Amino acid sequence: MSVLSVRNKYFDDLFNTPDLVWMGQNTNHIPAHPAVTGAMIASISAGEFNAYAPPLGFEELRAAMVADLGVPGMQALVTEGGVNALSLICKARAKPGTTFVTTDPTWKWPCQFAAQSGAEIVQLPIYGPEIGYRLSPETLEAAVDDRCAIIYLVDPNNPLGICYTRDEIVAFAKIAQKVGALLVHDCTYRDFAEGHTPVLAVQPENTVCSVSFSKWLGLAGLRVGGLIARPELIEEFAAVNNAVLGGSVVAQRAAIAGLKVKAEWMAEVLRIDHANKARVKAAAEAVGMTVPVYPSNGNFLVIELGDIGVTPEAIVEAARRDGVMIRQGAYHTAAFGSRFIKVSTTVPEDWARKLADNLARYVEEAKSLTDVPALF
Repeated sequence: MSVLSVRNKYFDDLFNTPDLVWMGQNTNHIPAHPAVTGAMIASISAGEFNAYAPPLGFEELRAAMVADLGVPGMQALVTEGGVNALSLICKARAKPGTTFVTTDPTWKWPCQFAAQSGAEIVQLPIYGPEIGYRLSPETLEAAVDDRCAIIYLVDPNNPLGICYTRDEIVAFAKIAQKVGALLVHDCTYRDFAEGHTPVLAVQPENTVCSVSFSKWLGLAGLRVGGLIARPELIEEFAAVNNAVLGGSVVAQRAAIAGLKVKAEWMAEVLRIDHANKARVKAAAEAVGMTVPVYPSNGNFLVIELGDIGVTPEAIVEAARRDGVMIRQGAYHTAAFGSRFIKVSTTVPEDWARKLADNLARYVEEAKSLTDVPALF
C-alpha cells in the first residue's frame, strides 16, 4: 500500500472512531452556535446547493471578512479552506530560482506547495527559550535577498503559540519591502491571541493575510477560508485559482452567520479554551513534562517531554488506543519534533478532562509500546 493510501486510511479510521476525542488538529469541536447551524439548514432547505457560488465568494461574506480583519479598502477572496488560499499564493509567486522563507516550526503545507513550484525552502529555527521561541527581524533580514519571493509568517505560530508584536510586524514588513518579497501573514489563529496586528494594518503594499473559519468557528469539514489583500493582489491570486465556480454555498452561509455572532461566540469559546489549557498544563506538569509557551496564543499547547523516557509517537499511540487523538511534534518539524506533543484545546471540557485524567497512564503505557504504527 502506498504512503498516500496508508495516510488516508489512518485518518479515515480516526474519523470513523466512535466518540473520538479529537485533540490533534487544532479543530474546534465546541457545539456550534445555533445561528450557524440554522444558516446551514436554511441554505440546504432552500436548495441553494443546486447553484454555483460567485467565483470570488458571496459579496456579503467578502465584505464581512475585510471588516472582521479591520482593514478597510482591502478585498477578500473566499477559498476552499485556508490551505487552498495559501496554495494560490505559492502557485502565483513561488518559482525556480526563488526562495520561500519561513520559520521552523511552521505549518508544513505551504512549504510543500512552494517546493512543488520549484522554490528553495529556507526555514529559520525558532524553537528555543534563548530566542523566546520567535523569529527576530535581525534573523529574517540575514536570511533574505533579492531571490526571496515569499516570506511566510504564521502568527500566532502553529504549533508554538507565540504572537508577534506590532513593532515586529512592522519590522518584518520593511524587510520584505526591501528585498521585494511578498509577506504572507497567516492569521488563522489570531482570534485566540491576546493582541494581534494584521500586516495589512501597517503595510498594505505587497502583503497578504490568509484567514480560516476552521479553527475559531469550527467549520474545518466545510472547507472555507480566504485571502485578504489589495485589489490587484486579489486579482493575481484569483487568476491561478482552479475553483473558478466558487466555494461551497452552505459553508459560506455558515461563515456569514458566524461573523454576525462572533463576539458572543468567541467569548464562550475562549472561556472553554482557557479552562482546558489550564487543566492539560497541570496534568502535563504532574508527570514531569513542561509547557514552554504559556499562555498559548493559539487553540493548542506544545508540551515538552523532557527526560520522561518516552517518545512523542508512543504517547500519541497510547492515547489513540483510548480514543484520544493528539499530535506528535514531527508533524510540524523534523528538527525539533522529538521534543514535544501538541494538544488542541477548543474541545468540550469533558474531552480535555479525559486527556488530563489519563495522561499519566498514557505515558506509562507508552514506555512499553514496541509496535507504534506510522503516524501522520
